[in-house]
Amino acid sequence: MSDVPTRGPETAGSEPLLKLSGLEQVFDTGKGEVPAVGGVDLEVRPGKVLCLVGESGCGKTTTARAAAGLTKPTGGTVAFRGKDVSRMSSAERLAYRRAVQFIHQDPYAALNPTRTVFSTLTAGLRRHKQVRSKAEAREKAGELLRLVDLTPPESYLDSYPHQLSGGQRQRVNVARSLAMNPELLICDESTSMLDVSIRVSLLNTLGKLRDELDVGFLFITHDLAVAKYFAWDGEIAVMYLGKVVEHGPTPEVIGNPQHPYTKALIGAVCEPDPDLARANRAASELRSADIPSLTALPSGCAFHPRCPAYEPGLCDDAEPPLIRFGGRPAAPGAAGGRRLACHVVSRDHGRSPSDDPAESALGSGSPRGAAWSA
Repeated sequence: MSDVPTRGPETAGSEPLLKLSGLEQVFDTGKGEVPAVGGVDLEVRPGKVLCLVGESGCGKTTTARAAAGLTKPTGGTVAFRGKDVSRMSSAERLAYRRAVQFIHQDPYAALNPTRTVFSTLTAGLRRHKQVRSKAEAREKAGELLRLVDLTPPESYLDSYPHQLSGGQRQRVNVARSLAMNPELLICDESTSMLDVSIRVSLLNTLGKLRDELDVGFLFITHDLAVAKYFAWDGEIAVMYLGKVVEHGPTPEVIGNPQHPYTKALIGAVCEPDPDLARANRAASELRSADIPSLTALPSGCAFHPRCPAYEPGLCDDAEPPLIRFGGRPAAPGAAGGRRLACHVVSRDHGRSPSDDPAESALGSGSPRGAAWSA
């Protein structure tokens, strides 16, 4: 990892790299307006991981694209290092686009099939005049391949995407994102199309980048097992139909889930212990498997038609706000500590939930323990 210059350590009280405030994204369609993202507040700090999890279609990718500056939100703000992206000068926006890099989900579609690995990795370097010669560009491309464990680099530099495996292609995608020495990586389901063994290897590679280069991560996934493995020292935000319904430190969200939807996601994870698997399923049985349409959202809490804790007159009356849960102070680097949007849980838990994830079987032990396997 010594080939790439490292940035200095950030203090716990430093400003967030990325801050989303009231982010909204509404699309106009033939069937009416579609509120894909409905007011999201999130922060990502240097060297930290924020995992955004939820079912397909919940707004994760739309949120990520707005955070990366690929789309303009219809409401709210995206701020990078305290500066509203929409108010940046051309020079500031250029620096932002270099500092924030996007890793796409599909390793087969994300690479140009007519370009070699060398051409792919050095396109940005040449565009931003970071290299002065082809020899220097080739040396830099080799350094990037070594960072993602594609060695020896000479075996890959002149290869085309069709000559690489899926795991190798995704590592090339990661290497390309590192060419600009980014401060923040936005990973959109970047391991979902890979075999399990390759997935763990890639997550370990990304973990090295986080720890040694102080890179922050906005990590998009539908798999809580992957979120637990990669973001054990970070945070998880659970999205449902465009809104965050639970947010907090990973050990607390995984070990002591509070929102019924979070419990349902955890209940869907393969569990080797049959007794624990039955308990998870019993606690997470949904009233309905049908997801409401974004063009006809239910009144009150959008989850209430599926929620096992649904109470008529409460859940279908008003939308629950996302509020601090339990009154505990925020964790270091967290945007707001533990947050929750549920009428029933907020009413029934006037006291703080347990701070000790070991009290829950899912929260006990290391994230790389036997309970879940990424």
